[in-house]
Amino acid sequence: MKFHKKVLPNGLRVLTIPMPSFESATVMVMVGAGSRYETKLNNGISHFLEHMAFKGTKKRPSALDITSLIDGMGGEFNASTGKEVTAYYIKSEASKIETSMDVLSDMLQNSKLLEKEIDKEKGVIIEEINLYEDTPSRNIGDVYERLVYGNTPLGWDTAGEKDVIKKIQRDDFVSYLKSLYSPHNMTVVIAGGIERKEGEELAQKYLGAMLRFDTLKYNKFEANQSKPEIFVKTKKTEQVHIAVGFRTVKSDHPDKYPLEVLAAILGGGMSSRLFHEVREKRGLGYYVSTSAESYQDAGSIVSMAGIDPKRVKEAIQVILEEHAKIKDGRLKIKDQELKKAKEFLKGHMVLGLENSRSVAYYYAAQELLERKIDNPNDLIKKIDAVTIEQIEKVAKKYFVEKGLNLAVIGNFTSGQEFENLLKL
Repeated sequence: MKFHKKVLPNGLRVLTIPMPSFESATVMVMVGAGSRYETKLNNGISHFLEHMAFKGTKKRPSALDITSLIDGMGGEFNASTGKEVTAYYIKSEASKIETSMDVLSDMLQNSKLLEKEIDKEKGVIIEEINLYEDTPSRNIGDVYERLVYGNTPLGWDTAGEKDVIKKIQRDDFVSYLKSLYSPHNMTVVIAGGIERKEGEELAQKYLGAMLRFDTLKYNKFEANQSKPEIFVKTKKTEQVHIAVGFRTVKSDHPDKYPLEVLAAILGGGMSSRLFHEVREKRGLGYYVSTSAESYQDAGSIVSMAGIDPKRVKEAIQVILEEHAKIKDGRLKIKDQELKKAKEFLKGHMVLGLENSRSVAYYYAAQELLERKIDNPNDLIKKIDAVTIEQIEKVAKKYFVEKGLNLAVIGNFTSGQEFENLLKL
């Protein structure tokens, strides 16, 4: 799989990924805009705007006009908002990509943003927040990042705060669009059964006239942690949800790939160390997994689990003990274990790229957030190059008490009873 890149005069980056065996194609527009660019006064507007983009344009006045058109050509459409990017896409038959490009460009440039639609959508957003609040297994990641990144945009929930959402008005959306939705801060990706030339011509036709302007920059996150930290979100639940993690590095740091393999060894799949120790051996909980996450200026390796409320302390101790075993060499990583972790990562990446939408997101995110784009084969080589020595080195480097964080969702009033557990 290979990509082609063209930069239009207005700075828009166009990526085409021809996939000859595919009869479908995805058109995706990704913007370097997300919740880390927000303030306390508009927290949640990135995600809110994503919703409003589908509520009608000058050409297609209502949400029904947009959805009827896409449904009528057998397509699927959606959008997603993160802390650093927002993506909009339409997936359809490859022959329909001009319609997809037309609709997406119309939404990005001509959304009506009617006050009555904004007021209605506030209720939808608030119910979406309620959904996350009522699903602790999904919410624990946000609670953990609130602890790790504190009262900064990187630590705030992407969905926003209910009281802020209720106050957002049309002018807020217009101002936000003018601060970040410049063509040079976007990439459009056309992936699937398409031709390179056709994709580039369509991008020029529908997005080439957008005017470029200077965009808002995010404030760099600076970590200031000197001892283990705990955050408890008090909630009556049948299962306690925990996240145990350590601060690591930003997305372009050379330790990124050793950390990803380390995460796979700890909690990647049903044969990982934590799954075996937490679930299979002790029956402490149902799910447990580890991931290495990173942003442009910060990162973390974190293990999450749903635990029997009566055995939370035991679970925390077991999870930390497994980290310590790698750090101090008590349970050495074997060649076979290393190979299995690498195959786990590579296999999941390949499986994740089996449709044009995933391919489009893969390339768009790299174009906006990374210094260079790696094809899947390039990433496979980087994973294969990781050694046991590198993994042991990053374990010693980052598994330290001053970078340790514990987030908990459960029926606890404070984190005081967990403080003496946070030791390596």
